[in-house]
Amino acid sequence: MRALEHRPFRLYFFGQGVSILGSWIQQVALAWLVYRLTGSAALLGLVAFAALAPMLVVGPLAGAWIDRHDRRRLLMQVQVLLFIQAGVLAALTWFGLIGPALIIVMSLSLGVLNAFDTPLRQSLIPAMVGGREDLPNALALNAMLFNLGRFVGPPIAGLMLGFMSEAACFLLNAFSYMALLWGVAAMRLATNVKAGGSVAQVFREGVRYALDTWPIRTLLIVLALLNVTASAYAVLLPVFAREVFNGDARTLGLLWGAAGCGAFVATLMLATRKSVRGSLNLAISCVVLAALALLIFPLATRLAIALPALAALGFGISGANVGINTVMQTIAPDRLRGRIVSFFSSIRFGLDAVGGLIAGGIAALSSAPATLLGESAILLALCVWLLLRAGRLRQSVKC
Repeated sequence: MRALEHRPFRLYFFGQGVSILGSWIQQVALAWLVYRLTGSAALLGLVAFAALAPMLVVGPLAGAWIDRHDRRRLLMQVQVLLFIQAGVLAALTWFGLIGPALIIVMSLSLGVLNAFDTPLRQSLIPAMVGGREDLPNALALNAMLFNLGRFVGPPIAGLMLGFMSEAACFLLNAFSYMALLWGVAAMRLATNVKAGGSVAQVFREGVRYALDTWPIRTLLIVLALLNVTASAYAVLLPVFAREVFNGDARTLGLLWGAAGCGAFVATLMLATRKSVRGSLNLAISCVVLAALALLIFPLATRLAIALPALAALGFGISGANVGINTVMQTIAPDRLRGRIVSFFSSIRFGLDAVGGLIAGGIAALSSAPATLLGESAILLALCVWLLLRAGRLRQSVKC
């Protein structure tokens, strides 16, 4: 927990913890609302795609915009807009005005805001901890927050949905953004050095660096295939909860919580890594674990088997993603950090959206278990490709 010795990071850590908890409660409530209103697996995939697709389209350009402006001030403005978005969603749901079309519109607006929010937060973390020495630990703790919320939030959402409406979950999330806004406002950080040139010029510089740097290019390929396949399981969890395990919103909360538990443990392990190379080794192992867990989970017919499999899947996906992010941020120079983080975020969440859309469409035509089995085969092939390059990757990491 050494990164918490820095006051700005402590303020961020506790504010972000409240915000993430609210976000996970909203995500579960929104998925349940969609499935309750329509019963459509395809629409679940479409809504997930709408929430994450802007990361793929807007995210890379957002990184160039971020590197040209004051990151702290931009982050505060984004938190206010996120508060407004969640409040509007709560009002529409409370008054019974929400429907599939409006849900997609609200998900798109959330996705656009998150395309700025995610790289903004992560690109500010080095300034919060005073440089690179505590950066791996800070990134792991940041991911730990995300996964702790993922572990705690869904079961809370399941309980709330048992005696309250989805609108209450959305309203709770709206006010959770104020915690991070307060934390960022209370920080005292030096203004970041702003990149010169137009957004297009700054963007092209970042793309050239990512493509010409072999370790970053290789890790981005792994990141893309991992998230377009393994991460798509989340879209289909409502289908598994109701049709495979004959459950309700509480079952969905348990499934989501099991994956979050595994992801949380992975980030705890990453926080103890003493070198960037240790983070890389764990990331490679986690890709293999995710492939095996994605093969086992859709074959399970009982929760006693499904929950451990989901925990392993959450561990694998989170450990790989956070490990890759740590290595990339360590390799990248400070002046390119916003762009490299935005490339990571856009691929991590954007291709997660594409994978969710594909998974929802295939599941509507066949079944949810068959869809995940097919994706596990693709991920196993990626593991072979990655293991053949693991030695060169380790040599490229100096610390």
